[in-house]
Amino acid sequence: MVLIKENPIHGPIDAVVLWVDGADDNHKLKMLPFLKDRESVKTKNFRTRYDQVDEVSYCVDSILKFASFVRNIFIVTDQQTPAFLKAKTNDKKYEKVKIIDHVAIFENDETYLPTFNCRSIETKLYKIPNLSEHFIYFNDDSFLLKETKPSDFFMNGLPILRGKWLRLDEDVFYKRWKNKKKKKRAGHKKAQQKAAKIVGLNRYFKFHHTPYPLRKSTFEDFFSSNRAIEIENIKHRFRHSNQFTPQGLANHIEIKNRTCIQKNDYQLCYIQSYKKPIFWYQFKLLSALKNPTKLFLCMQSLDQCPANKLRVLMNFLKVMLNRNL
Repeated sequence: MVLIKENPIHGPIDAVVLWVDGADDNHKLKMLPFLKDRESVKTKNFRTRYDQVDEVSYCVDSILKFASFVRNIFIVTDQQTPAFLKAKTNDKKYEKVKIIDHVAIFENDETYLPTFNCRSIETKLYKIPNLSEHFIYFNDDSFLLKETKPSDFFMNGLPILRGKWLRLDEDVFYKRWKNKKKKKRAGHKKAQQKAAKIVGLNRYFKFHHTPYPLRKSTFEDFFSSNRAIEIENIKHRFRHSNQFTPQGLANHIEIKNRTCIQKNDYQLCYIQSYKKPIFWYQFKLLSALKNPTKLFLCMQSLDQCPANKLRVLMNFLKVMLNRNL
């Protein structure tokens, strides 16, 4: 762990958000030729990676409201534009927001396009034109809950990594036995462990669904010397069990090089399942707002949330962001 005196002064900080509208007919047509099983697109597990309920607009609004220090907000898409950016009346409000097409970041790697794989796209985020050295990567279902400052993400230019150390599954007997029973799957935990092993660590630093502080040079330096590893991670058009999480790779590189600050508090309010009664979500969200240590909110797979609960959750975001109800 690096212990240093806080100095929040450093260069510009950008934000990056991945987004896709899976209901777009052109996107569906583009995907079909690469599917081995076309019926799989109808399954819940498949659809939730691409379907959306306009949560990206709330993500962006939360950055604008609670991270005013952010210079640019880059939304990375495949020839799509979120609906909230199409209204001309929003031009001034969203002047920081820039649309970046996959083609721009896959320059010289166009053979791997189109891609429908967030891990492949995340691997190439460092190629965004004019991206600052320090940037924060947001999933489109992640939101800021309250005012943040640069030193919540970087201190003396070093990224603040939120997570905890865990043993690799292969070093835990019951997990090793359990994994033998499972078919290969592109799980989030496995992809994090793979990133740790690439860097040569025998444990892994487990991160959660918070905004990820990253440094462009970390990716540039690693992939300039390990081009084959980059290619292996971007060549899969859909999630694959051989892939690592790029943010996990960056985290473990920073940890190995002692160029980061580790924090074991995620500072996160996390909602994954929508099976509980409505009052439970209301209580959880209001409690997070009142807790000064909670900075982040993630509501995963909102596309699968029942309509009555979705209204409550979206109304919470509207009130928090001072949107018209």
